[in-house]
Amino acid sequence: QVQLVESGGGLVQPGESLRLSCRNSGSISTFYTMGWYRQAPGKQRELVARIFTGGTTNYLDSVKGRFTISRDNAKTTVYLQMTSLKREDTAVYYCNYHVFSGASEYDYWGQGTQVTVSS
Repeated sequence: QVQLVESGGGLVQPGESLRLSCRNSGSISTFYTMGWYRQAPGKQRELVARIFTGGTTNYLDSVKGRFTISRDNAKTTVYLQMTSLKREDTAVYYCNYHVFSGASEYDYWGQGTQVTVSS
């Protein structure tokens, strides 16, 4: 059973940094992506960054060069290092674990952590 536990959100000023963590306390699949989505008030949830089984990463264009996704050696925890934060980065950030299993795919979500960038 997959359970995603997030931590690291908070209130910061523009230009500051935060690091989000997401730990999968359950089973680890052979093929998966693990990453972060965010949803701002009145907007759709969007993919921020993800990392594939083999280590390939994808980023939302607006965070490229500012955010870095990484994981630990055990591949149970994924991190999102956010630097040069902007007001428009304010959102609830959700950890996502997407599993590829044969012809099926499954999504698991964390509870969400609030990131607020404000002066």
